[in-house]
Amino acid sequence: MKALLVIDIQNDFLPGGALEVKDGDQIISVINKIMKKFDWIIATQDWHPADHKSFASQHKGKSPGEMIKLKDLDQVLWPDHCIQGTVGAEFSKKLDLSKIKKVFVKGTDQEIDSYSGFFDNGHLKSTGLSDYLRNSLIDEVFIVGLATDYCVKFTVLDSIREGFKTYVVADATKAVNLKPDDYEAALDEMKQSGAVLLNSQDLLSD
Repeated sequence: MKALLVIDIQNDFLPGGALEVKDGDQIISVINKIMKKFDWIIATQDWHPADHKSFASQHKGKSPGEMIKLKDLDQVLWPDHCIQGTVGAEFSKKLDLSKIKKVFVKGTDQEIDSYSGFFDNGHLKSTGLSDYLRNSLIDEVFIVGLATDYCVKFTVLDSIREGFKTYVVADATKAVNLKPDDYEAALDEMKQSGAVLLNSQDLLSD
């Protein structure tokens, strides 16, 4: 069985949002088309408490983009974003939510960030996504969304580790690109780890 996993299509990651991904809104129409090819669609949602320690605002004298340690892990400091209950944390109104069977929230623990839809960054706690997929007899996962170089990449890497055949629909993702080549580097890392890279036309032309 196949499932489509839609990563973090939330207002704060779209143009004008607190942590906007350049042209992030341009993939939404592509994702909506891809959704028509799947019976199982699951979404993830960044869902931070207001005092999350990945926020630069929680560290005196620190700015977004700087690095610190959280739980002994390297942590990029981000602008405050996707705070629970805010408009910024809501899914884009342009995203077709009608076929999404379940939403998994992440980043809820103040003490540690959670890029992946499966686990926090330290693999200390599971979101329950892996068990949900297995219980639903899903063995192939197709991943789209934001951002290629963070939440998409780490979700893909965990999906592979969890034993799912994992596909990345590259043109249905966009990257933060803190460094100019982060998008390409993320795709290469995912491919080297065992992910299959596709373009949306590979799915839509079936």
